[in-house]
Amino acid sequence: MGLFGMFKSDRDLAKKEIVQVPWNYLTSEEELKAAIEVSHQTPVVIFKHSTTCGISRMALNRFESAYDVKESQLRPYFLDLKRFREISNAVAEQLEVRHESPQLLLLKNGTVVYHESHGSIDLEEVKAKL
Repeated sequence: MGLFGMFKSDRDLAKKEIVQVPWNYLTSEEELKAAIEVSHQTPVVIFKHSTTCGISRMALNRFESAYDVKESQLRPYFLDLKRFREISNAVAEQLEVRHESPQLLLLKNGTVVYHESHGSIDLEEVKAKL
């Protein structure tokens, strides 16, 4: 322990280390197809977010602040619905799910095995299905 480490308060020691979600961004149908292919080796989560919706922002913040999954266990993909609505439509069509916003989809072997929207998006439920 360094000299300054001795002076950390209990509050500093109790703080959880912030983990950044290693997002892969979906911006094309080719990237969507690649994500579906990845799900055959590693589970994939797709977070569909509306940048103009407060509820979507709240769900995203809650998901990101709880995120503690290794990239070898789960590959996270982010879809900005406002900029890439055609990709969202392709997600709904190719994965046979109704469009919602915000929405989280968990894929394994090219198939949606879990999906939720709005306040029901819960990282712990995703981890339980890995």
